[in-house]
Amino acid sequence: MKLVNKEKVLILTGNYGDGHIQVAQALNEAIQIRFPELEPVIFDFMEWVHPYSNQVSRFLYMQGVKKFPQVYGYIYQKTRKVNKFSNMMKNVFSSGLGRMLKLIEEVHPSVVVSTFPLAAAVMSKLKSLGLTDIPTVTTITDHTDHSLWIYPFTDQYIVGSKIVRESLIQLGVEEERISNTGIPIRQQFAKVFQREEIFKKHGLDPHMKTVLVMGGGCGLIGDGSSTLQEFEVLPEPVQLIIVCGHNEKLRMQLKEKLKDSKHKIHLTGYINYVHELMAISDLMITKPGGVTTFEAIAMELPMLLYKPIPGQEEDNAKFLVRSGVAVQANSDQDLTEQLSTLLNNEKLLQQMRENSKQFHPKESSFASVEVIIQTKETNNSLNEFGYSFGL
Repeated sequence: MKLVNKEKVLILTGNYGDGHIQVAQALNEAIQIRFPELEPVIFDFMEWVHPYSNQVSRFLYMQGVKKFPQVYGYIYQKTRKVNKFSNMMKNVFSSGLGRMLKLIEEVHPSVVVSTFPLAAAVMSKLKSLGLTDIPTVTTITDHTDHSLWIYPFTDQYIVGSKIVRESLIQLGVEEERISNTGIPIRQQFAKVFQREEIFKKHGLDPHMKTVLVMGGGCGLIGDGSSTLQEFEVLPEPVQLIIVCGHNEKLRMQLKEKLKDSKHKIHLTGYINYVHELMAISDLMITKPGGVTTFEAIAMELPMLLYKPIPGQEEDNAKFLVRSGVAVQANSDQDLTEQLSTLLNNEKLLQQMRENSKQFHPKESSFASVEVIIQTKETNNSLNEFGYSFGL
């Protein structure tokens, strides 16, 4: 039997927060479904290009965001637009050209997609030096813009909303290089669910108001157990599903401190069935990560946002509140009051669900893949044209 060598789509991502990886997986799924003649290949860009320093730099990044958020926010804002500082950072981040070129030679892709900004930086640098002419696409994984996503040799940008598209235009990106498809999400968030079966599967009560609490892959919500203990003042018991992610320490703390809670508590670590929990929840308390919130939008799940990190999370929060799919709390007391108000206002929750429909999120992955393939074919055609005429 003759083996068929498929054209490859190289997807570069980074394990600095789960969002970049989730988008890469969403594109991987959509390509396999819509274009089975192509082979998507996912690589962790930082792990490949900086194998020795990656773990250290990731640890420093996560600790910096957690312990020094104001410093992170200051740097984020100082580099939002193109300036000397942002250009200096871009030069620092566009290192690792040799390793990246080696990967391209090994995979031999017909298009490269970056869901991580540093990957987009290196690909643009390679193209600027004439070391490759592979078409490149960047998928922005937040509801905001930033100069570290933007490079002169990126062929196409995929963004999550009209607002981000307009912001990129203000930053100097040509309109034809920007496609508003929505942030790509995995297919499990586009399904129709049988709520009764999910309640039974996870041993949950279908007759109680259900609140999903998520703090990202590291399980960070406010001050942890003290924040959630504030919910004891709620007038009626609710069902709290608390996803602690990789934060096993937090899960054990909550298990001890919430053991006598009047609420029904369901604690989990890192899971792969968040879509099921979203399907049965009346409301989600979360940090405003771009991908998680777009997944919630796809599930028509109202959101209560809490303590966004200065930088992209603050931008995400503003976008989500302005779009009418979320409200934001600013303190533990405010969080409890907002939660009580929302759970007792079905009309408002229903309006937030209706507002989610404006984004058409269930088709975002397929729409994004169409853009990627069109970029590949357009650029390949131009290269062939130039070759034919000696350009």
